[in-house]
Amino acid sequence: MKWYNDDFIKKIPKTDLHVHLDGSLRIPTLIELAQKQNITLPSYTESGLRELVFKPSYKNLDEYLTGFAYTCAVMRNLEAIERISYELALDSFAEGVRYIEVRFAPQLLIAPDLGFADIVKAADKGLKRARQEINAKLTHEEPEFDYGIIICAMRYCNANFSPFYKQFFTMHQFSAQREIIRLASLEAAKAAVHLRKETDVQVVGFDIAGSEYGNPADHHTESYQYIHEHFLHKTVHAGEAFGPESIFLAITALHADRIGHGLFLFDESMITNPAITDKQRYIEDLVNYIADRRITIEVCLSSNLQTVPAIKHIGEHSLKNMLAHKLSVTFCTDNRLVSSTTVSREITLALDNFSITARQLKDIIVYGFKRSFYYGSYPKKREYVRKVINYYEKLEKEMLKN
Repeated sequence: MKWYNDDFIKKIPKTDLHVHLDGSLRIPTLIELAQKQNITLPSYTESGLRELVFKPSYKNLDEYLTGFAYTCAVMRNLEAIERISYELALDSFAEGVRYIEVRFAPQLLIAPDLGFADIVKAADKGLKRARQEINAKLTHEEPEFDYGIIICAMRYCNANFSPFYKQFFTMHQFSAQREIIRLASLEAAKAAVHLRKETDVQVVGFDIAGSEYGNPADHHTESYQYIHEHFLHKTVHAGEAFGPESIFLAITALHADRIGHGLFLFDESMITNPAITDKQRYIEDLVNYIADRRITIEVCLSSNLQTVPAIKHIGEHSLKNMLAHKLSVTFCTDNRLVSSTTVSREITLALDNFSITARQLKDIIVYGFKRSFYYGSYPKKREYVRKVINYYEKLEKEMLKN
């Protein structure tokens, strides 16, 4: 007999520390914005888009990423960005999520009349508006809703990625592609620091996203060093499509506080460096370091199942090994629309397929708040986490009879 139920999972306070803004639109909003902006979609009905684009499962990562061409197309508009951000906050809170860290790459949305700072400010405006509306209705014992924004640079880019990249590549036409990627990443890092220091926009961290294979993290050491020196938090997409070495670089070269996905952390077959002769020892040392440093892994179960065909069943996911090695993990959606998921669904998926006790779930949930890149001061964060724990324990007593 299950010790949990759907109502309990929905009501407990949760985080979503890995959610992409451009992968988390409401389908009716996407359709409406596309029609207003004369953007062509494969279908203008929700059922049609779910059949053709936003599917329950995908053949591979390329098919999974198809939908972003449509979502990004409607987001090159400040009102659209604000609305999408606002709706994401409301949708998250509706399923009990009290804290979200929304990540996106403004470079993909820049247009001739739309600058980097304008885009981030529009997202922040939507999130702030949602926070104000949500918190005005809460009881005194409930944890408030809050958020942070994570700016993403791209591991790989070319001139066709967006109008910004087209112009950037034209300006640096005599530079090697790797050098252009490095410069674009550093520019994003400088923008993130500026927004954090010079505005009230809640930028809390920096990330690199995009194609992992063949685009190692150490191409971005300069941008992450800049972020590091200016006290912003650091997360890195790593181990999503490449092996332990990618995670090693994220930690050693980029000072990662958290790891996005970390799916292939335990996979010896994906180690490619011939100098690593004892692959088992290499992984053991890496895992122990991650555990000891409490580097949190942002686990995205549904997304991994959809983008890695080799995983035939959720039970094959490396979450089992992560839990066995006492790693700090948190459950995330990655893309609420593209993966057709919620945080509650991700938690239920984990509980249904892995041996997670009530105490373990509580620890995972609370650690999501503890390892968040909270915008306020550390004492304020501790106060917030304490309120989360108190509310969680109250729900446990009320809803779990055993």
